[in-house]
Amino acid sequence: MKRYVPSVLLALLLGTTLAQVNSPLSLTLTLNVVKTVTENGKPVEKMSPAQGNAPGDVLSQVVTAKNISSMALKNVRIPVNVPRATTYLAPEQGLDSARTEYSIDGGKTFAPAPLKRKVTLTENGKSVTREVEIKPSEYQAVRYIIPELKAGQTLKLGYRVQVK
Repeated sequence: MKRYVPSVLLALLLGTTLAQVNSPLSLTLTLNVVKTVTENGKPVEKMSPAQGNAPGDVLSQVVTAKNISSMALKNVRIPVNVPRATTYLAPEQGLDSARTEYSIDGGKTFAPAPLKRKVTLTENGKSVTREVEIKPSEYQAVRYIIPELKAGQTLKLGYRVQVK
């Protein structure tokens, strides 16, 4: 069975680190493998650091954003790419909330879910244009928009992906 180390995540971590030079915002990316185990007869999720991952593994990707300045930051935008070797599943439950937007063009444009696109079909010999909903599995990037991040405030934002 092949094991993957998402190189996109390494690039994201390096890019995030480099982008923080002289920035009032500290960003940390955490990637964990999610496993469901049975404890006391009930299914429980356990997380462990992702090091090498096999197809089908579910990963929790969490960004911790901290305002390290002495002033509130307004309209903070935090884009995070969905690693190419993975498929977006859903937002991570139980984390802080922020306005979330998604991209299907590699992060060039973002919009709130559900994303839609127009497709042209032929029905009864006529060309018909319809708007169809895009599946979350097609999302390539996620952008969090935080209206205000107070001085010293920390938020955790994230989502789950599955290794292809």
